Amino acid sequence: MQNAEQLNTTTSPFSLNNKSSEDLYKRWRDKKLASHPQNIADLLVEVKDPRSLSSNEYNALLGLTQRANMAIYVGTTGTDPSPEIPMAVANKFGLGQINKNWLADDNGLTSLTVVNAGIRKKYIPYTNKLIHWHTDGYYNDPDKQIHALNLHVVQKAEKGGENQLMDHEIAYILLREKNPDFVRALMQNNVMMIPAGTTSSGGFRSDRPGPVFSISTDGNLHMRYTARKRNIVWSQDPLVTEAIDYLQQILNDENSDYVFKGLLEPGMGLISNNVLHDRSAFTDSIEHKRHYYRARYFDRLANTDSYL
Repeated sequence: MQNAEQLNTTTSPFSLNNKSSEDLYKRWRDKKLASHPQNIADLLVEVKDPRSLSSNEYNALLGLTQRANMAIYVGTTGTDPSPEIPMAVANKFGLGQINKNWLADDNGLTSLTVVNAGIRKKYIPYTNKLIHWHTDGYYNDPDKQIHALNLHVVQKAEKGGENQLMDHEIAYILLREKNPDFVRALMQNNVMMIPAGTTSSGGFRSDRPGPVFSISTDGNLHMRYTARKRNIVWSQDPLVTEAIDYLQQILNDENSDYVFKGLLEPGMGLISNNVLHDRSAFTDSIEHKRHYYRARYFDRLANTDSYL
């Protein structure tokens, strides 16, 4: 059996170490681009009840996550606030290592809705403000990175609140095709740092430097990124600066074939391997107060390895 180091250098399409991995990358790239969805409608799968997916429904969702690292189910539960809906979906996809952050509910889910009192009002996810492009958990410890992110919609806002989505593997391809050294630069361990600060319990948290792209021990690609400007320290390496500038061009390209934009309706949900995403600002009303369940996992969606 290969160890993790051997797996990363010989059987992962994301390695830049040798000629063998270059050939593997090209085969994987061509297959990836040929099978990738063309628009957000291609990500939708209608399901009767997300809590009990049929084999056909599951296979349709699984196929999309294998091709694009994400899928969107269109369920019939509407505004049913049961947390069992997203939890059942996660269980079906083999997710068990939920990130129970300090603002999450007892079951590990986070209820994302506007909060005007208490500690939550200090954090952007609990406001109606724009959230820039990011992957979840970019500020986590290196050994507690988020590999899967699921969202379930209980209620949408009166106006706004759209999401943009992009497969992080596509971002990797576009950067590597432009300049392989961009990827090498973004794989350095000191590329993006979250400065030292205070933890939720009032203790001290040290600097958290890390890469943007890394290869997991299973050979899959992991991305750690945020477009926010505050409390982020980027490497001053000119190549890193150039790579990040190009990544921002990719994400902000309004004519991109790979940036999917849409408004999720009640009863819909995103299943993903922590793809790049953002959120537009929104306005609530009494009848439409935006409420999403968010679930972050330390493990990856089962049976979605990139090298399969």
